Amino acid sequence: MNLVLIGYRGAGKSAIARRLGVLLERRTVSLDDEIVAVAGISIPAIVAAHGWKHFRDLEEGVCREFGGQDGLVIDCGGGVVEREANHIALRSRGRVFWLRATPATIVSRIGGDNSRPSLTGARSFTDEVEEVLSRRIPLYERMAHEIVDTDGRSLDDLASTIARRFVGAT
Repeated sequence: MNLVLIGYRGAGKSAIARRLGVLLERRTVSLDDEIVAVAGISIPAIVAAHGWKHFRDLEEGVCREFGGQDGLVIDCGGGVVEREANHIALRSRGRVFWLRATPATIVSRIGGDNSRPSLTGARSFTDEVEEVLSRRIPLYERMAHEIVDTDGRSLDDLASTIARRFVGAT
C-alpha cells in the first residue's frame, strides 16, 4: 500500500513526504518532479508552452504509473484532485492523506514563491488561494481517506502523526 499526500500548494506535502520516507523506510516520489522529468522542462515552462490541460495530461500519466506501484510515499501536486482518473489511480493502492491548511497559512508559506505558475490569472495571490481552495475543498474531501490539519504544527509532528495513522490503518 502507498501513502499518498494531497493538499494545496504550501501545505507541506514535499517536506513531510521526505520525513515519512525516512520514518517508514519507503521510497518517496514527487509527482511534480516526475512530470518535470517526463517533459524535460519546468512546470511553469510546461504551462506557458502547452497550457494547463497538457500539464494535467502528464500528471494523469504519472499518477497511473506510480499509483500502480506499491510501498511508496507519494507527494502529489496540489491540483491532482482535478481529475477523477487520478482519484482512482492513487486510491486503488494507496491511503490518501489530505494535508489541510488555511488560506492565511498557505499565503504565509508560499506568497513569495515565483516558481509556481498562476492558477487563475490576474488576481492577487490571496484571492487566488481562496478561489482555488473553495473549488478544490470538496475534491480533497472526496479523495482523502484522512484529513490532517497542518496549521501551527511542526513537520516532524505532522510526519509522526501521519506515520502512526498509516501504520494503524494498514
